[in-house]
Amino acid sequence: MRWIHIFDTTLRDGEQTPGVNLHAEEKLRIAKQLARLSVDAIEAGFPASSEGEKQAVRKIAEEVKGVKIAALARAVKSDIDAARDALKPAEKARIHTFIAISPIHMKHKLKKSPEEVKRLAVDAVNYARKFVDDVEFSFEDATRSDRDFLAELAEEVIDAGATVLNIPDTVGYTTPEEFSSLIHYLRENVKNIGNAELSVHCHNDLGLAVANSLAAARAGAEQIEVTVNGIGERAGNAALEEVVMAIDTRKDFYHMKTGINLKEIARISWLVSYYTGIMVSPNKAVVGANAFAHESGIHQDGVLKERSTYEIMNPERIGVHTRIVLGKHSGRHAFREKLKELGYEVSDERLNVLFQRFKELAEKKKNVTALDVLTLLEDGFTRSREFSLEMMQIVEGMATASVRHGGRREVEHSFNGPVDAIYRAVKSLLGVNAKLIDYRIYGITEGRDALGEAVVRIKFGDRIYMGRGVSTDILEASLFAYANALNTALSEGVRNGSDDE
Repeated sequence: MRWIHIFDTTLRDGEQTPGVNLHAEEKLRIAKQLARLSVDAIEAGFPASSEGEKQAVRKIAEEVKGVKIAALARAVKSDIDAARDALKPAEKARIHTFIAISPIHMKHKLKKSPEEVKRLAVDAVNYARKFVDDVEFSFEDATRSDRDFLAELAEEVIDAGATVLNIPDTVGYTTPEEFSSLIHYLRENVKNIGNAELSVHCHNDLGLAVANSLAAARAGAEQIEVTVNGIGERAGNAALEEVVMAIDTRKDFYHMKTGINLKEIARISWLVSYYTGIMVSPNKAVVGANAFAHESGIHQDGVLKERSTYEIMNPERIGVHTRIVLGKHSGRHAFREKLKELGYEVSDERLNVLFQRFKELAEKKKNVTALDVLTLLEDGFTRSREFSLEMMQIVEGMATASVRHGGRREVEHSFNGPVDAIYRAVKSLLGVNAKLIDYRIYGITEGRDALGEAVVRIKFGDRIYMGRGVSTDILEASLFAYANALNTALSEGVRNGSDDE
């Protein structure tokens, strides 16, 4: 069995998903769960992109131990300096630098010759090695590059000190056969290839990211770069859960293994979905709601007689069947024990807050499930409880909402429905304007008394902000989501919104 290292880039490439804007505390929460998942490396972000991003990477480097923390940098000294500064507190740090090498990128994007690109690449690796012992170099758009140039440059960056060579299929262009051939070519034609780990990073534009990654690993790649739920630019990246479970389920074929703690897969999938606001498709492989569901009578009969007839994976191995049943009569001790079962240790003060919210929910729901508890936990990190919906009525098509905030009350009317009336009241209370560009409602848990989640995206100033709200009352959830999005924008110092009309 050959070890395959898992490099997770959910917090960097995954955050580049259109409409996703993770904040420092949210990134930290995901990073801590990735550490529990036992990934080999976490790419925490791109520090040179903004001061906020730099501080978020630094916070992860300070608090997340036992795993390599990587930061992305272009082949530019200022980028590398920003990555160095952000990674200073890391127990194990990696600077990940890159430059595009395909003819189309060099000509149209960089406007540089191959020799200029080669010099920049080697200089970047040399410079990064002054600060860390672990430097990853990526050849952007490698699968549309000249193979001889790629091999020549690979030798030079390894000589300069690169410890990991990453071969990205940046635009999801290649096929498993082509990618496998490219990895074989590099292993045979880069003389010093044994001095660096070979990595791959695949995008999913043709739906081949996972297949390409696995083909490359069979051909000799030692690291696969992934994102949770396959999120990322355009059609996304190779999905962590699919790559890992393919390797685990088909050990007989791949003869490979990873160090991933499989029982944490369902939890990290849910956490990333929650914070990014990107719901997992029901038929998504491994982590979709229907991944282990059986409706056909023939399938049901087979599974009841012998699970392996129609299930090639045991759902309990990825943490799907964690069942926690709590109710309004459950006590504080039982609640704390259930939190521990879910992998959370909380302070007495935090427990008091969560327990009170649990009791409020238990009064509305007969059974409080594990997913309900997880929602309470995660929602508690971001939810603003300063707003309350005091009254809502609809008379002859006119919706009237009464919203309270900080001792002030605002009543707004709208013919566009209750949600619009609520949002007009919130904007009036905060004295701001914003453009609502996306509004979605999801049922998080099952049953008539299920928790509902509202996810909104607003344009405020020149940026897009996301807000989430959770409640058994979907109008209240909508209120919390909109207020959270506006509060996030205001906390970043944005004062001028966009016209919402």
